[in-house]
Amino acid sequence: METRISVIIPARDEAAALPACLRGVIEAVPGCELIVVDDGSTDGTAAIAAEFGARVISHPYPKGNGAAVKTGARAATGDILVFMDADGQHRPEDMPRLLAKLEEGYDMAVGARGMQDHAGAHRGFANAVFNRLASWMVNHRVDDLTSGFRAVRAERFRRFIYLLPNSFSYPTTCTMSFFRAGFGVAYVSVSMPPRIGRSHIRPFRDGVRFILIIIKIGTLYSPLKLFLPIAGAFFATGLGYYTYTYLTSHRFTNMSALLFITSVLVFLIGLVSEQITMLTYKDSDQ
Repeated sequence: METRISVIIPARDEAAALPACLRGVIEAVPGCELIVVDDGSTDGTAAIAAEFGARVISHPYPKGNGAAVKTGARAATGDILVFMDADGQHRPEDMPRLLAKLEEGYDMAVGARGMQDHAGAHRGFANAVFNRLASWMVNHRVDDLTSGFRAVRAERFRRFIYLLPNSFSYPTTCTMSFFRAGFGVAYVSVSMPPRIGRSHIRPFRDGVRFILIIIKIGTLYSPLKLFLPIAGAFFATGLGYYTYTYLTSHRFTNMSALLFITSVLVFLIGLVSEQITMLTYKDSDQ
């Protein structure tokens, strides 16, 4: 039985870059189901997509990149879903390399950028920090936590749709969820040229939102890895303060007791969170 591939492209006001993107997809993966999710565009994005024979799904207003991805994933009929941006940064000619990883047995293949491919040194540094944090959380090297260029098995991806945010941070949630469920994740080195047109990312607003997403995903994936160091810090502070007060005044203070109790409470909250997390993923193999 032939594997059907669906290529999902979220697009918002990408009329300038979309023709080259769609042309490249048709050449790279002929016969694929091509879906363009128009996320409330005010230009000719939807019309251009229709001209290339793509299935166009339009949002009445901008809902966010993640929301567009979820819309496309729900509508797709393929066994494999390929997600890519319409701004010219993701090269369609790299898609066969991602698909080849799935043929090797992986459940998701991600196009990983190098430091030189990020829009600015600050974004490259931030992404490197997030990659290290994610690698520590999952005990596996994460080469690019935020890349939206990826190929996944549809049945696997749809299990975690309810967890995905509507913002630009959906790749983070998707990646961590796949690792948590024990699915195979591969990284393919790709180069990404500068985007065409204006970015919809706001560095401060989306940066703060992304940090919050990282914290939430951390507690969702492996809560004890976050709660245990915090509990340890409170315990160490309490022990240090108690040592100081004992040596200087030979007494055990209320502050030391508060710090010790806080460390125990944080640790217990981490244990409960760990059990809740296990329940979240209990049906991942159904």
